[in-house]
Amino acid sequence: MSAVYLAQYWLQAPGELQRPSFSTVPVLANPAATAVCRLYVDCDLNCAFTSAFLTARVHPDDPYEVTRAQELNQLLGPKASGQAFDFVLDLHNTTASMGTCLMAESAHSVFAMHLCRHLQLQSPELPCRVFLHQLPGEESYSVNSMAKSGLGLELGPQPQGVLRADLLVRMRALVAAALDFIQLFSQGTAFPAFEMEVYRKVSSVDFPRTEAGDLAGNVHSQLQDQDFEPLRPGAPIFRMFSSKDVLYEGESTVYPVFINEAAYYEKDIHCLPPD
Repeated sequence: MSAVYLAQYWLQAPGELQRPSFSTVPVLANPAATAVCRLYVDCDLNCAFTSAFLTARVHPDDPYEVTRAQELNQLLGPKASGQAFDFVLDLHNTTASMGTCLMAESAHSVFAMHLCRHLQLQSPELPCRVFLHQLPGEESYSVNSMAKSGLGLELGPQPQGVLRADLLVRMRALVAAALDFIQLFSQGTAFPAFEMEVYRKVSSVDFPRTEAGDLAGNVHSQLQDQDFEPLRPGAPIFRMFSSKDVLYEGESTVYPVFINEAAYYEKDIHCLPPD
């Protein structure tokens, strides 16, 4: 909701987004879902920007989000082309206790890494973590991948359908700081080398489910709201409805993120790539 209302405002009053050396275009990515206050209409738009979807022949029975992804590819891309937008800043909220999280595809994107560092330095008293969300060899599937470079912002916790003032103010400030950085970059400003802590994705873990796919348990109370905190082997991660604890069986310490994210309750339901 933070991004939705900011985008709607900026579409009417885009002045605060503009900088001398470049133009910024606000885009409401999923207007049909926004109109009914839902994450999506037919399937998750966040996963629809793969080559299989973007190059598929248009069919009237296509899920709305697949059609919308193709429209956004024409607006912001085409993907991996010289005509694509230089940069996309993708704005999100999460129900998880992530605080401020900067979502990058790879540490090899030097521009994105310098932008992350710049954003961290704007409010050093607030945690601003960097998460590399793309697995090695995995195709980019987010709206950021339409552009030559991009970054995602995840702010939480915020319940679905709710607008929190503190997170809206924080998101607005981060967007302004990102645009200021791009302006400095465009002017030829030199940025010093730095070291920065980042988190990288190693795997995803679904909720415990029955053979029918229904929930068989919930996130353990000891794990709830512990995003980016160390999870050690043997610690409980789920509590089954039978009152049995499911323990983390990995061999090394990890740092869970998006804990109990509302959208993941149905993450086994995806748009299927065309045949």
